[in-house]
Amino acid sequence: MYRPDLSPVGDSLALSALVGALPLLTLFVLLGGLRLKAHWAGLAALGTSVVVAVWAYDMPVDLALLAGTEGAAFGLFPIMWIVLAALWVHQLTVTSGRFADLRRAFNLVSDDPRIQALIIAFCFGALLEALAGFGAPVAITGVMLLALGFSPVRAAVTVLVANTAPVAFGAIATPIITAGTLTDIDYADIGAYVGRQTPLLALFVPLLLVVLVDGVGGLRQTWPAAVVCGGAFAVAQFVSSNYISVELTDIIASLVALGAVVAFLRVWRPAEGERVREDLRVAAEREHLEAGGSGPPPAEAQRAGAAEQAGAAGALSRGRILQAFVPYLVVIAVFSVAKLWDPAKEFLADTDVSVSWPGLDGEVLTATGEQSSTTVYVFPWLSSPGSLLVLCGILVAVVHRVRALDAVREFARTVLTLRWALLTVGSVLALAYVMNLSGQTITIGTWIAGAGAAFAFLSPLLGWLGTAVTGSDTSANALFATLQQTAAGEAGLDPTLLVAANTSGGVVGKMISPQNLTIAATAVGLLGKEAVLFRKTIGWSVLLLLALCLLVLLQSHVLAWMLP
Repeated sequence: MYRPDLSPVGDSLALSALVGALPLLTLFVLLGGLRLKAHWAGLAALGTSVVVAVWAYDMPVDLALLAGTEGAAFGLFPIMWIVLAALWVHQLTVTSGRFADLRRAFNLVSDDPRIQALIIAFCFGALLEALAGFGAPVAITGVMLLALGFSPVRAAVTVLVANTAPVAFGAIATPIITAGTLTDIDYADIGAYVGRQTPLLALFVPLLLVVLVDGVGGLRQTWPAAVVCGGAFAVAQFVSSNYISVELTDIIASLVALGAVVAFLRVWRPAEGERVREDLRVAAEREHLEAGGSGPPPAEAQRAGAAEQAGAAGALSRGRILQAFVPYLVVIAVFSVAKLWDPAKEFLADTDVSVSWPGLDGEVLTATGEQSSTTVYVFPWLSSPGSLLVLCGILVAVVHRVRALDAVREFARTVLTLRWALLTVGSVLALAYVMNLSGQTITIGTWIAGAGAAFAFLSPLLGWLGTAVTGSDTSANALFATLQQTAAGEAGLDPTLLVAANTSGGVVGKMISPQNLTIAATAVGLLGKEAVLFRKTIGWSVLLLLALCLLVLLQSHVLAWMLP
C-alpha cells in the first residue's frame, strides 16, 4: 500500500513543498503568463503532477494515473453536470422568449448599468450561488449582463468578482457542511465563524462592481446604492448564519439585499445612467472590432435575437413578469424541498451510489497511515444539484411550453458549447486528486503550517489556493480542513477559526480558478480568452485575500471578541 512521505525530496519539508507546488506553478504560469488556453494549461499541470508524484513521491505509476481518472470523473459528475444543467435551464428561457422579459423586468427596477450590475451580478448571482453554485451563477448572470449591453470582457469580470461573498454558503452551505463532516466540528459553529468574516467582504464587493462598470467617477455617483446593497447582504448573512440557518444563509441574504436595493431606488436614483449606457455600447463595439469580429457586437446581436423572440412586446404585464421568473421560482421550490425537507433529503441521500475506485481503493493510505476515503467515488445520480436542475428544466419546459424536441436540442447544443470547459474541469480535478493522494498537497500545507502562531495570517491562503486550483470551495475544504484543524492545535489557535478561514479564503480564490474562468468565458463568447480574464481578476483576488488574512490574524488575538 502506498503511504505519502511528507518530505521525500532531500528529507526537507521546504524543498519537498517547492517540488510539490510545481504543478500549481505550471498551471498559473501557463494560464496567466503564457496565455495558454485553460484546457491545455490544465492538461500540462496534470502531467506535471503525475511526474512529481512518481518521481519525487515514489507513487506507483498506475496509482497516480488512477487517481487522475477518479478526479476527472468527479470533475465531470457532479461538478460539470451542475453547470451543464444550469445553462440548459437558462437556454430554455431564451428559447421560450421569456429571458427577454426577465431582462426588461430588471430594467423596470433601473436602466442604469451600474445598478443592474448590483441587482444581477451580486444579488441574483448570490441567489443562484445559494441554490446551485459550482459556476452556475457566473454562467447565467454573465449572459444576462451581456444582453444588457456589457462588453464580453466587462460582463465576465464583473460576474467573477461578484461571485465572492456568497461562495462559502453556496449550494445550500455545502462547503461548510463538508468541513464540519471532515473535522467533526459542528458545521453550525463553522458557519457562525464564516458569518463573521465574509460579510465584511460583502460590504466592499458592490463598491468594486461599480468601479468595474464605470470607474471611480461612477463610484462617486452610485456609492449610496452600493453601500445599501452590500450592507443589507452583510447584515442578513451574519444574522442568518449565526441565528437562523446556515443552509439558508445566502438565500436570505440575496433576497434581503435585492429588496433593500429596490426599496432604496424608490427614493433615490443615480445620475448619468444614459451616459453610462452609451459608454458601455461604445466599449462593446470597440472590443468586438479589436477581437477581429464581423457583424454586430455579441451584445447587440443577442439583444436583437431576444427582441425577435419576444415578438411584439408592448407593456410588460404582471403575468409576463411572473412567467419570466418562473424558472428561478421553480429552482427555489425544488431545492428547498430537496435540501431542507428531511424526508426528501433522506430519500435522495439513499440514492447515492458509492464506488470503490477499481485498482485504487484500498491501495492508498493517508500521511498518518489511515485508509484514504478519497478513493471511494460517490455517484449522486439523483441527489446532485445537477440532477435537480434537470428536473427544474423539465418543469420549466412544461410551464413555458417548450417542445420536447427543442428542449433536447438545446441540451445537446449546451453540451457542445461546454466541450472545452468539460476538458478543463476534468483535467484540473484530476490534478487535484493526484496532488492530494500522492501527498503533494499535504506537504505544501504542512510546510505553511510551520509558521506557528503566524499561521493565522496564512490560513486563508490555503483555502484560496485550494479553490483557485479546484474551482470549488467544497473541494478546498476537502483538501485542507483537517490540516487547518491539526495546525491550529499545534499552534495553540482556535481550530474552528482556521477551518472557517479556509472556507473564507476559498471565497476570494474562486474568481481566478480555471474552471470559473472557462465557464465565464464560455458564457459570454470568449472561449480561449481565459488568460485575459485571469489578468483582470487576479489583482482583486489578491487584494481581498490580503484583507481577509489580516482579519483572521486579528480575530485570533486582538479581535477575538468578534467570534462566537
